[in-house]
Amino acid sequence: MRADIGIIGGSGFYDFFTDAENVTVDTPFGEPSAPVAIGEVAGRRVAFLPRHGIRHQYPPHRVNYRANLWALRSVGVRQVLAPCAVGGLKAELAPGTFVVPDQVVDRTWGREHTVWDAVGPVVHASFADPYCPRGRTALLGAGEPAVDGGTLVVINGPRFSSRAESQWHAAAGWSVVGMTGMPEASIARELAMCLSTVCMVTDSDAGVEGEGVSHAEVLRVFAGNIERLKAMLVRVIGALPESEADEVATCACRRVLDGLPLPFELP
Repeated sequence: MRADIGIIGGSGFYDFFTDAENVTVDTPFGEPSAPVAIGEVAGRRVAFLPRHGIRHQYPPHRVNYRANLWALRSVGVRQVLAPCAVGGLKAELAPGTFVVPDQVVDRTWGREHTVWDAVGPVVHASFADPYCPRGRTALLGAGEPAVDGGTLVVINGPRFSSRAESQWHAAAGWSVVGMTGMPEASIARELAMCLSTVCMVTDSDAGVEGEGVSHAEVLRVFAGNIERLKAMLVRVIGALPESEADEVATCACRRVLDGLPLPFELP
């Protein structure tokens, strides 16, 4: 079972297909969050993996990001779409807004942040522009209103931000805050995979307005917009380039390891 596009589902997004085959993948980093479900969408072979597990049993700091990305690559995926729920740090980013960020700030700690921790040649992967330009273009052209650009700041969780932390993030000029975007994006880059994300704003973060954030409210808003998100992803899948050779030749994400000696082979 092979696929060339991968979807990583976030909070409230645990399935994508009506008819799929589950594939169990062994990785050097342990088990991924769930078996990889593979099916057909918009004429393309697509792999789906729920980030938090099918029962939302993995909190953000316990997600095995390395195993998840390795598993997707093992079944052939090279282009990943990784939607996530976020809090808005700007008043104009109301709940229900989609944001396609072009930058990320990593404030997580204690997570396994790299696949290249084996003894051997040291691997430094470029990460100046963390999201795939092809994926971002497809997301922004999918016919669903979305904010083009902005910075996603990723906190460790599972708690939400204090009001002071939220105000700090907003004062820095960052757009949205979430708990799962890193090291997911950087690990994808280390594996020479394209990754882009669409952030669904589920709340105004604590320092913006209101009484703070609750998990129940996040899930309620996400559930109310999940069909919009799924429909958007179907259109994006249909718009992504089909030529493997063309992607490798023109996308810097795919060439990030070119010429670098690696301590072990990738799947």
